[in-house]
Amino acid sequence: MRALEIKLTALPDEQTHSLPENKYGSEIVVRPDTIVYLALSIASTYQSERNTLLSIMGPVCSTIQDWENPKEVQSLILDMISIIDGILLDKLDKQKPLLLQPIWKTIGKSSVLDINCLDIFVWSDFAFTRLFIDASLSKSTYKITRLSRTVIWLIKMLFDFAKNGRFNPKQTIDKLTYNTRNDKAFALGGKSTHQYMVCSELVKPRLTKHIFKNIILGGGQNFLSPERRLDAVILSTSGLFEKERE
Repeated sequence: MRALEIKLTALPDEQTHSLPENKYGSEIVVRPDTIVYLALSIASTYQSERNTLLSIMGPVCSTIQDWENPKEVQSLILDMISIIDGILLDKLDKQKPLLLQPIWKTIGKSSVLDINCLDIFVWSDFAFTRLFIDASLSKSTYKITRLSRTVIWLIKMLFDFAKNGRFNPKQTIDKLTYNTRNDKAFALGGKSTHQYMVCSELVKPRLTKHIFKNIILGGGQNFLSPERRLDAVILSTSGLFEKERE
């Protein structure tokens, strides 16, 4: 038994709603806690092989004197990515589920559910690293972005685990900010996530909208209270932009 994070996402998102259906994608926003869970999951795989982990990470990570100095760590980001790849490739058969991503599909950008509207995707701990590692490689290495900072966070936590058998996630995330807020780790739009999720279930989710009558029972829909947003109210108020008659 293990805990799994659930991240509900809409399909399509702002980036992909105007594209053909087979190009739709969902935006995913990742919080720092998810990276902590990821580090814990990978660390558990190496629980009895910390020396192996240290031998992989030590040659690069032990050269860093000040992890809070962006100039010192920035030049090593590509090396850090290679380290993560090596750590994962050595244990591919040990990857574990990390995150459940249910999707709900609408007709284009509208607020109307598509007939086939519900499905779910499962990210393993190893697969999840592709989101920020691949995107880091495609971004400029001249500055530390949220994506490359996530690489640094993961490396620092795993290196501390390899040395000490534990790590302090709060200290890592609070101190290694590199002048960027740490309210979120990173976010990727549907154009980026599509390549990892593309399949027949993304184009045509397996559950239809009729399943809701078997999910929400006893008139429970009458207790739903959607968030009140000004943009939604403006959009749904008829005649708001009609010219007044003289």
